[in-house]
Amino acid sequence: MVAEFVRLRFRLLGNTARRSTPQLVAVVIGIAFAAIVTIALVAVLVGLRDGEPELTRNIVVVGGSLVVAGFLLVPIVFSLPDAMDPRSFSLYGVSDDKVALGLFVAAFVSVPALVVTLVSLATIVTWSQSPGSVLLAVVSAVIGALTCVLGARVTLSISAFAFATRRAREFGAVIGVLALIVIVPGILLLVLTGWGADDGGFFSSLENVLGWTPLGAAWAIPADAANGQWVFAVLKLLIALATVALLWLAWKGLVALMLVNPGHQVEQREHVGLGWFGRTPTTPTGAIAARSLTYWGRDARYYAQLLPVPLVPIVAVAVFVFVGIPIEYTALLPVPLMCIFLGWVVHNDVAFDNTAVWLHVVAGKLGVADRIGRMIPVVLIAIPLIGIGSFLSVLFANNPDALPAVLGASTCLVLTGLGLGSIFSARFPYAATRPGDSAFTQPQSTGPTPVLAQSFSLFGTIALSTPSIVFGVLGVFVDPDYFWMSLWTGLGVGVVVLVGGVAWGAGIFNRRGPEILAAAQRN
Repeated sequence: MVAEFVRLRFRLLGNTARRSTPQLVAVVIGIAFAAIVTIALVAVLVGLRDGEPELTRNIVVVGGSLVVAGFLLVPIVFSLPDAMDPRSFSLYGVSDDKVALGLFVAAFVSVPALVVTLVSLATIVTWSQSPGSVLLAVVSAVIGALTCVLGARVTLSISAFAFATRRAREFGAVIGVLALIVIVPGILLLVLTGWGADDGGFFSSLENVLGWTPLGAAWAIPADAANGQWVFAVLKLLIALATVALLWLAWKGLVALMLVNPGHQVEQREHVGLGWFGRTPTTPTGAIAARSLTYWGRDARYYAQLLPVPLVPIVAVAVFVFVGIPIEYTALLPVPLMCIFLGWVVHNDVAFDNTAVWLHVVAGKLGVADRIGRMIPVVLIAIPLIGIGSFLSVLFANNPDALPAVLGASTCLVLTGLGLGSIFSARFPYAATRPGDSAFTQPQSTGPTPVLAQSFSLFGTIALSTPSIVFGVLGVFVDPDYFWMSLWTGLGVGVVVLVGGVAWGAGIFNRRGPEILAAAQRN
């Protein structure tokens, strides 16, 4: 029976050769990338055989822990599809144990499983200084690979079984991207401080902790043996074996449950009332604003657009603090940085409507109402963000005199972004994710329109706001009187660009309705 599952797995992999040419090219590129990564990691692990013991230990244990965490979390966070869902075999009369064993063995027939297996086996060379450490390295490599593959098998099935609704999957994807954007730069910054060779510093402390957890116990076994710490090696071996045993029991129980349970049933919700349509004025602008507010409240595509708003300031401030810039300067940056991306999100807003934009086109000359209505959600977010955020910024910077500059620069960035977005979304719409699709899929677009629209709208916002920003900088370093010049300049430029952008974008929208409708429906 195990052979049948493995044969089915090979058949599924072989079917990838029957895909369309673009998909096949993507598969080939992915396999080539995996091969390059495998070769590079194996070469590094082999080279560490004669390296500094502390450095080698930190790299193997910390790196191995991250790999195990990735196998456990990625299937849940990104809701990956399960090509061999246990529920697919519920009608074949196969026992739970056989299905669990067959699917587990078949899981090794995949690119990630092959990569982690080969890399795990390379650690045998890393710890080949003595016969005892080699023996434990073999055991460690086998346990490490089993933990990764079995853990991924468990979390992949949990994702397919428990996260059945689109909202749950998209929420998981948003959280996953948030984690990646925050964690990856942090790891890179820590690496720049000197990976592992820190004489008992951060990475050694991290390795000591991870080595006693299910994430890193398997990888720490040969490291302790190589250092002569045989008692610790045996204790961590027991932890690693217990981890595999618990994962296996969880996998068997999950398979048994899935074979008799179809999973989560999506509940139908009844909506009472008109929602935002009952709260906005009964005007064309109010109706479009209500539609936009409804989208922003329910559609994960709009949540994904807002990801850079809080994350870019976090990463930027972390970098600036890391390189030694005083907090009284860095505390003034988050709100303007958030406002850059907040105003920019409307630059392709009509494309998110897809076919629904025809309502605006056939209604007649609604350009001004369309332009203003679409920016209402952004304005409602910007008002408390700028007001409260600016106050907190100057409070942390201990520089209350800078409040006018933070208010002026932030307001200018939002207003100029909305003004330029009103133009670009009407004149240069490009293919966007269709309603109902994953928020992190992006249709392929031919031509330079997407890049040009994104670049010119973003950098145009920064360029037009430069006078207000410059006056704010002069207020910090030269004369506080410049803070007020920053405020009035920012308000003046922002209002002019907003009014001009709405008027220009409205005229374009009224003239190019059919072209906008065609662009919004592109794949």
